[in-house]
Amino acid sequence: MTLLVRGGTVVNADRSRRADVLIEGGKIVAVGEKLDVPAKAETVDAGGCYVMPGGIDPHTHMELPFMGTVASEDFFSGTTAAACGGTTMIIDFVIPGPKEDVMDAYRKWRGWSEKAAADYSFHVAITWWDESVRKAMGTLTQDHGVNSFKHFMAYKGAIMADDEILVNSFTRARELGAICTVHAENGELVFHLQRELLKKGITGPEGHPLSRPPEVEGEAADRAIRIAQVLDVPVYLVHTSCEDSLKAITRARLEGQRVFGEALAGHLLIDDSVYRNPDWNFAGHHVMSPPFRPKNHQEALWRGLQSGMLQTTATDHCCFCTDQKRAGFTDFTKIPNGTGGVEDRMHVLWHHGVNSGRLTMNEFVAVTSANAAKIFNIYPRKGAIEVGADADLVVWDPEKSRTISKDTHHQKIDFNIFEGMTVKGINVVTVSQGKVVYKEGDVRTRKGAGRYVDRPTFAPYYGAMEKLHRGKEPVAVKR
Repeated sequence: MTLLVRGGTVVNADRSRRADVLIEGGKIVAVGEKLDVPAKAETVDAGGCYVMPGGIDPHTHMELPFMGTVASEDFFSGTTAAACGGTTMIIDFVIPGPKEDVMDAYRKWRGWSEKAAADYSFHVAITWWDESVRKAMGTLTQDHGVNSFKHFMAYKGAIMADDEILVNSFTRARELGAICTVHAENGELVFHLQRELLKKGITGPEGHPLSRPPEVEGEAADRAIRIAQVLDVPVYLVHTSCEDSLKAITRARLEGQRVFGEALAGHLLIDDSVYRNPDWNFAGHHVMSPPFRPKNHQEALWRGLQSGMLQTTATDHCCFCTDQKRAGFTDFTKIPNGTGGVEDRMHVLWHHGVNSGRLTMNEFVAVTSANAAKIFNIYPRKGAIEVGADADLVVWDPEKSRTISKDTHHQKIDFNIFEGMTVKGINVVTVSQGKVVYKEGDVRTRKGAGRYVDRPTFAPYYGAMEKLHRGKEPVAVKR
């Protein structure tokens, strides 16, 4: 199939230019003006619009079994909703249960994901440790295209990774050339604070942020970063929500450490007043971890994006409907943690980022696709509009608007944390694998069309003395 996207301004992370984009066989084959176009080509008119790489959401949880229930969004509905919002690839998580065989868990998630409508990949969580886990990490990197491993420093008694697990897993990741990702919250402190609050009779959603104050996140972020520093392994902090953890990232980066930070669209725009709403259902739907923070933290996160201390944006898309949330009606610690957003991330970031002047168009591309592609080693296959790249792109109309609502979104959840927000600047066409999968409200996704994307490991990361001995910096290599 040949597709021509004509008349738009191509916006990449590094530059913008007036150009047409010619697509054949799911790949971009030409970018420029006055292209030699086959007569049979289908044409998409991008006049007056920007043509940008499709978004990459590096943090989603489709079909996640969690806290006694299963996330309502499956891989087909979730990747369809993503495509409707301009995101053409997700990186989800394989999360083995305590003592669950890591490879069994990986195969289970791969089975669930076969219904995906757009491209996807997986981080794999390390939730326990023995020799079989060490071996599985090698198998995953060498045979299954996994180059990142997740570590939950929270959720005591379930999937929490203590310092011993972090040290063993970080060391193994360094040997393999993989990157370590971290959910930074001190799980022991959270558990203690939860018990104290319940003793005081605080059982509603307002107890959630009280049990997970910014200091709990900041301590864990600094600890994970210091462990990574000692072991000389790159580390990526997911859903950085507060100034405390941002300061830890900033310090480390200014010292030359390989540290990356991710911000969620929700944390950039929503404050902790939601937990004090008298409507339990409203407040309960905002229970996620880390929680939404006071307004000063949002401004800090925006500055982190602007300064480059935070490199990516995501959603932590993990949907639970009202009846699921109400499992914790009398005990906030039992409310399933998670919110939606995979359909809305690009729109709210453009409206509040680009339209406000906080981000340039090119910076928008960087934080919504290109940087994630670079950090997780799939650039420029993803995250760029250039010859040879996958034909995943969006046609973005900066003048059109939409009002976000649970009544019109495509996400499989009966709530939207951005409910009623009107955003200016939306995708009018989404192209995935060279095919139009969304066009001005017409959804054309197909179950099973998504491909699993291998992410090659990097060269093993050597410490300062070893690099000095070798006389050169490590480079990314495909294995």
